[in-house]
Amino acid sequence: MAPGRPAPDADHPIWKLTLTHRPNIPPRPRGPRATGAALAGRRVGVLGGSFNPAHEGHLHITGLALKRLGLDQVWWMVSPQNPLKGTDDMAPFEERMGSAQTLAAGNERIIVTDIEVGLHTRYTTDTLRALRATFPRTHFIWLMGADNLEQIPRWEKWTTIFHLVPIAVFDRATYSFKALASKAAHRFRRHRVPSRGAAGAIMRRPPAWVYFHTPRHSASSTALRALGRNAAGRSRRLSASTKGKPKGS
Repeated sequence: MAPGRPAPDADHPIWKLTLTHRPNIPPRPRGPRATGAALAGRRVGVLGGSFNPAHEGHLHITGLALKRLGLDQVWWMVSPQNPLKGTDDMAPFEERMGSAQTLAAGNERIIVTDIEVGLHTRYTTDTLRALRATFPRTHFIWLMGADNLEQIPRWEKWTTIFHLVPIAVFDRATYSFKALASKAAHRFRRHRVPSRGAAGAIMRRPPAWVYFHTPRHSASSTALRALGRNAAGRSRRLSASTKGKPKGS
């Protein structure tokens, strides 16, 4: 643990059930439901992000990952605050957690978690190290869109992420060429595995990464926030234009 980082909160749900979205944790006969032992041998995809808000694109990537990688679960790891994003346009953490939980409701293979809160981690590298230490017998794979493959060199100790867990990258509109021509793709080009054998990639010793040229989904959190702001603006203008007018006019 890095100097100055507080110890994990022993009262946080991570140390009791590990994952905070209890309704989505399938029970196991005669044993704990979500301890390190219960997750031994499982294949778990980790989709980290702000989820500001959660949208159909997250479901799209998750469905592809479950199918193409043979995953048992996908954890939606809601970040308390992305170090590369500002706070001005960021919804409260509880609101973003609620957004993800609502969208994932009914799918027992999607686990919405605030695990970084319990781990007191800020950077993906530190979080993945902590996950591996907490669940040493779980096979994790990092999931992300093509836009993040292009941007990952901006992340803290980004090359370490490639050495910690396998990575699966999913195509995203307008980003294919830039992602595959990016610094990260070039740096780890020898460790790219064919998409046809992707289910085996999760069992490989990292670095190993795969790029899926899969059907794209146009949804984005940025676009949804813009729609929300536009709708709010129209509502305010409508309210101002009708203020003071007699009913029926």
